[in-house]
Amino acid sequence: MSVTKEKIVEAISNMSIENVIDLISDMEKKFGVSASSISNSVSGNSNAAVIEEKTEFTVFLKSIGPNKVSVIKAVRSNSGLGLKEAKDLVESAPTIVKENINKEDANSLKMSLESAGAEVEIK
Repeated sequence: MSVTKEKIVEAISNMSIENVIDLISDMEKKFGVSASSISNSVSGNSNAAVIEEKTEFTVFLKSIGPNKVSVIKAVRSNSGLGLKEAKDLVESAPTIVKENINKEDANSLKMSLESAGAEVEIK
């Protein structure tokens, strides 16, 4: 005797919310997955969930730290901005430094800005 999806759904519909939450938690542990990280898209008929990897990142300058001049130099060398534009950008922190860049470039920019004393976040 096999259990069908319909029988499982019927059994779950008769459960309390607390029991459903416990069931989800148990399933996450059993199968080593997280319900929040699984995409809703499904590939073909295989019923395997597809998880999309983020390819574009934004470097966000949270604060400039104690050495504003070094941060301005780092922004200029990594963005191609002129002195005034880089200074204005740094002084307007928190702000976006660069958008839609790949992961490697985002990490490189983050390290450069952090080594100059800035506080940076990649989104």
